[in-house]
Amino acid sequence: MNKIKIVADSSCDLNEDMIEKYHINIVPLNVSFGEEVYLEDQLSKREFYEKMSNSKDLPKTSCPSPEKFMKSYEGDEEVIVLTIASKLSGAYSSAQIAKKLTLEEYPNKKIAVIDTETGSICQGQLVVRAARLAEEGKTFEEIVSDIENTKKDRYFYGSLETLENAIKGGRVNALAGKLINALNMKVIVKIGKGEVKPVDSARGTNNSIKKLAEKVNSMMKEKDYKSLAIAHSNCLEKAEKLRDLILKQNNFQEVVIFEMGAIMGTYASSGGLLVSVL
Repeated sequence: MNKIKIVADSSCDLNEDMIEKYHINIVPLNVSFGEEVYLEDQLSKREFYEKMSNSKDLPKTSCPSPEKFMKSYEGDEEVIVLTIASKLSGAYSSAQIAKKLTLEEYPNKKIAVIDTETGSICQGQLVVRAARLAEEGKTFEEIVSDIENTKKDRYFYGSLETLENAIKGGRVNALAGKLINALNMKVIVKIGKGEVKPVDSARGTNNSIKKLAEKVNSMMKEKDYKSLAIAHSNCLEKAEKLRDLILKQNNFQEVVIFEMGAIMGTYASSGGLLVSVL
């Protein structure tokens, strides 16, 4: 049986322990603060949030070059790549170009590039699922088919503590955004199919956490999900509070908390939460 290599871009927000446990190959995105450009893995999460809070302008992110993906394809293994939604980043396109160039040199190599149509921890859950299937001995075709089916109708939710970064990025009218912040309103968003849509709001942090827990409770009534993943942007205590609230009414085989990286962290700003079930 051929070995299978699982590749993902760094927007999946998996921590080092999970990456090492499942031998996942991570291709880092780029993040820049003015003239300073870093690979995402060159900055710790703490350094990223400190730089972002001290910056007048939003950091800018860009996708890895095809050459970076090509390097991750090297070796005798069959390769399955899971990227952030193509609507949110050029990583999928870059990975596809890398596939084309690699196959020109090695036409018999098996490479599949999957647009997960999501990001952050929801993407991360799909990446881990693919890695586990590979460990179980599933074939290249079986894994690709499973992930393509599993990603359908995948949504996850988040709450934004502040609209400061959305204002900086010109995505929200400054006056309206400042008014919402002044009223202590937290925006609840739904992420899926490559889109981020506001779907609700809550007054105050505690109420926003309750709203996220309610979203998970509603999803659990539709299907018995086994994995709970929570991501936070520099607010571990809030993530733990959300976890505890969800676990009061639900049981999961796996519960993980990660810190958001540069992609989602840029727009969520400090204090943001994301929650996904699979």
